[in-house]
Amino acid sequence: MSRRPLSVGIIANPASGRDVRRLTANAGLFSSTDKVWVIQRLLAAFGATGIERVLMPTDMTGMAAAVQKNSRSRQAREQHWPELEFLDLTLRQSVEDTRQAARWMAERGVALIAVLGGDGTHKAVATEVGEIPLLTLSTGTNNAFPELREATSAGLAGGLYASGRVSGEIALRRNKRLLVREPARGLCEVALVDVAVSPLAFIGARAISRASDLAEVFVTFAEPQSIGISALCGLWLPVTRQQPHGAWMRLAPGSPEALLVPLAPGLLQGCGVLEAGYLQPGQPQPLCLGAGTLALDGEREIEFNPGDRPTVTLDAGGPLSIDVNAVLEHAARQRLLAIDRSHRQHPMNLQPEDTPGE
Repeated sequence: MSRRPLSVGIIANPASGRDVRRLTANAGLFSSTDKVWVIQRLLAAFGATGIERVLMPTDMTGMAAAVQKNSRSRQAREQHWPELEFLDLTLRQSVEDTRQAARWMAERGVALIAVLGGDGTHKAVATEVGEIPLLTLSTGTNNAFPELREATSAGLAGGLYASGRVSGEIALRRNKRLLVREPARGLCEVALVDVAVSPLAFIGARAISRASDLAEVFVTFAEPQSIGISALCGLWLPVTRQQPHGAWMRLAPGSPEALLVPLAPGLLQGCGVLEAGYLQPGQPQPLCLGAGTLALDGEREIEFNPGDRPTVTLDAGGPLSIDVNAVLEHAARQRLLAIDRSHRQHPMNLQPEDTPGE
């Protein structure tokens, strides 16, 4: 019986880094070309760590086509990129494309999925893949869940885990999540970073970029250096990813205390802080408003009306992700990337034309 190739997935959201905050703030543009370069750096790292096959979805922006073309280049051959397999999706140009790709990869038994996108993209993948770990790469606008890091290093960490050279006990981190429930409507939705309560009655433009549109915030973690809604707690009541609790904050323009917050890149606004505290796991929290909308991970998705009773609950059942720092620190201590004379990349085996700078 033939052995199945060691496979991982890559999902790059074509729309990430392109939302309305390009107009309402000074957010930069993460182009399709930029994402192709990130994918190719991942492929080089995966090839170097023994990954044999990479699964990717097709898209309408040319990313998959560019990667496929470049896979036939001399550089790809010299770096021993893994074999590429593409899923020809029926594209809807919506979040369903991401979910469909994630389900396909889960069915194929990939060891991990590298995700290029923002908080919303990672949430969409996480809801479909169960216990398959995510290798998180930030290519969105407000990115709190995916950490900003170089793709080559991230790919090395992911490859070392997927190839079995670093155990899950070292490599994997279980993330917190927020559950939004409304029993009467049968509603149960998940946020990985934050849930914001807004007095706006309709979803409309999904992104929240005004302090006046916020009444309450719940977060799984809040880092002082973050951008977006979670920065409210991050600059007032920081909570790490590792701590078991989260945080909450209630806001009102007339509050005696106010905080200057980067709600989007280049967009700083004053927010009136009414009260704040820690959010304990397993304790459903009612909302401060009787009607409005709920934004999950930065985008309004749920409308609620008088008579609805939505709650927000923190729990520890979020997705698994690769702890890149922990993997690479372990690799350094154990010399996992040390190579001998038989390795193709050993300096004694490189031809003069292969040597950088010559």
